[in-house]
Amino acid sequence: MVKGTTRSPALVIVLSIITCGIYFLYWIYKSSEEMKFYLNTTNSPATELILCILCFPYQYYWFYKQGKNLAEASKIAGLVGEDNSILYLILAILGLGIVNSAIMQANANNIWGNQQQF
Repeated sequence: MVKGTTRSPALVIVLSIITCGIYFLYWIYKSSEEMKFYLNTTNSPATELILCILCFPYQYYWFYKQGKNLAEASKIAGLVGEDNSILYLILAILGLGIVNSAIMQANANNIWGNQQQF
């Protein structure tokens, strides 16, 4: 089980805005990669990113799926895992993906902060 990187949720929003969305795409890749290693799945972060770029509606699914992954990771970390996947889906549909990134990063930070170094 590999611990992910703690990032400032506010900085994720600011960098996404300043870079005109480039950091947001980087964040999608890194978040997918961290969940892949943490949950020991076979998902490809590069494929996830390419699908999010080329097929915009895939982002809706990605937010939903990543919400499920965060809930599962919370349980593994010994936290009360809230499944916010529907919230993430609704926010994405409303065009608030950048808000999703901040909420999801805050949840991931809680997971990474609850892990012991091995």
